[in-house]
Amino acid sequence: MGKRKAALSGQLADLDLKLLRVFKAVVESGGFSSAEVELNLANSTISNYISDLEKRLDMRLCNRGRGGFSLTDHGHVVYEATQDLLSAVDQFRNRVNISHERILGHLHLGFAEHMLSAYHSCVIEALRLYTEKAPDVRVRIISMASDDVVPAVQEGRVQLGITVMLRQVPELDVMRLFDEEMSLYCAENHPLYAMNDKDISVEKLQTYKFVESPRLMPGREIDPITASWNKHASAHHQEVRAALILTGHYLGFLPKHLVHNWGWQHKMRPLLEGRFNYINSFSAISKPYPKNDLVISTFMDCLKEAVISSQQ
Repeated sequence: MGKRKAALSGQLADLDLKLLRVFKAVVESGGFSSAEVELNLANSTISNYISDLEKRLDMRLCNRGRGGFSLTDHGHVVYEATQDLLSAVDQFRNRVNISHERILGHLHLGFAEHMLSAYHSCVIEALRLYTEKAPDVRVRIISMASDDVVPAVQEGRVQLGITVMLRQVPELDVMRLFDEEMSLYCAENHPLYAMNDKDISVEKLQTYKFVESPRLMPGREIDPITASWNKHASAHHQEVRAALILTGHYLGFLPKHLVHNWGWQHKMRPLLEGRFNYINSFSAISKPYPKNDLVISTFMDCLKEAVISSQQ
């Protein structure tokens, strides 16, 4: 019996690296469908890429179908090897960047949704500075629910995230950026809209339905009384939450700047601001990175510069 030929008998090409990056994203997203947003590719295209990689390596990497997505034994080996390979490629690129004083590579960012509309947001200024200092870096930005940003950074799906940190995560570096004010809103067709705040008691609020948001989840409440509110619906994405509030059947929290930017300040109003308003503090988060990683360190420097500028 002859020897089985090596799956990779030749050199790795750029196409191989692209296929491996797609494979890594699929694994870390938990399947083809979940990776569509991450990769900005159609499910069928992702499937073709994975099939091409399996043919290239001459092995089946994953199971997909009605039973869901899972890695084969070969798939686990290739995934771990892919992490090592792409890490080595990044280290090589960093050394080349330093030697040439030119920044090359990819910067993957994960932003909490609607964050950029915040007043005095320093992020746009940081992106402007970064584009001038690192014009050759390919920047990819993903918008996601605030709670999804931390795991995206931890799992390596993005290099840096900007979100509201509701708890400390010791393994992440954190840099505070800016704040936004949240208010409890009701729509113009809600029974409380026409009432004066002094006539709205805390007990009266408990008779109405609320939309659950991250700060109304158990253990995250901004006020002990909110634990007893009737959270009849759940919508952690702000646009969907606003849609439920606008029906007139629900009360819920939204950023004040968002209501203003959407032009809805005449369609809904805040309630009991002195009691229930609270502040969200946005921070930039990342895993600890080598100081010679110019792709990330340069963006962090731009953020720091933009923060200082916004405070002057």
